[in-house]
Amino acid sequence: MSRVVVAGGSGALGRALVADLAGRGADVVVLTRRPDSGWAVRQEQWDGRTVGAWASVLDDDGAPPVSVVNLAGRLVDVRPTAANVASLRSSRVDATRALVEASRASRRPVARWVQMSTTAIWSDGGDRRITEATPLPDPGLPQMTGVALPWERAAAGAHAERVTTLRTSLVLQPGSPVVARLELLTRLGLGGKVGSGRQWISWIHVDDWLAIVRAALGLGGPGEPALPGGVVVASAPTPVSNAELMATLRRMTGRRLGLPTPAPVARLGSWLLRSDPALGLTGRHCTSEVLAGLGWRFREPALEPALRDVVGRGPRG
Repeated sequence: MSRVVVAGGSGALGRALVADLAGRGADVVVLTRRPDSGWAVRQEQWDGRTVGAWASVLDDDGAPPVSVVNLAGRLVDVRPTAANVASLRSSRVDATRALVEASRASRRPVARWVQMSTTAIWSDGGDRRITEATPLPDPGLPQMTGVALPWERAAAGAHAERVTTLRTSLVLQPGSPVVARLELLTRLGLGGKVGSGRQWISWIHVDDWLAIVRAALGLGGPGEPALPGGVVVASAPTPVSNAELMATLRRMTGRRLGLPTPAPVARLGSWLLRSDPALGLTGRHCTSEVLAGLGWRFREPALEPALRDVVGRGPRG
């Protein structure tokens, strides 16, 4: 049995990961600010900033080798004010530095360290075909590159045998906030293209994301390759345009027509919703050369079947 410490396990994606790993027999420990009495896994309270008693879970001689999955960070769906960008950055950087400090104080290294990141680190990618080898923009949008790059760099120096950084695209997950919002807008008749509709949407089904995390932890199933250290793009091999995404959602929800959202309207709507218009108006075409080189087989490589499995379903995990 392996022990996996999950930081930031209380969000939608974290809960899915915890349920998946625990269901496969892993000894899961969740680091959380607010322990949940309804969870059947061990929880250790932390503040996401400082090393405390929780750090003992990385240095328990009686435990099997310990791995870390670092998902900690505030949700990005906020207005891109300077204060919010600073908060998004510190919520990730502070938590990561605390984990790194705890690992360096441990008598044995972490076996596998999976560092969450985002394909938004490439900012607005336009029509570039982005892979792990694509240089980062300088400068990128503050709420994208300016948050994700320090987040990744904060993991440097971790006392770990292997660090894998997952630059993750839009995760299609039942009940996730982004899927719920897109589904609601489509059902209200607002499911047309956003802005030009040409911006690329890179995406991944949650089951494929979970499989990639397991592979990074060395917990993959028979025939599944182990992931190397370094950067890995966690994205399906078939990015689509925003217009195609919205058209597919309309088919899923039985809406033949959807009003388009011009860029000025998207900006106004985002302001009213206290959100970031760049989330809908920018995009990037991201695929993984690393996974392709390993012969990785996606469970859901095409958008329509992936959405069919997600739309209209409640949260899992």
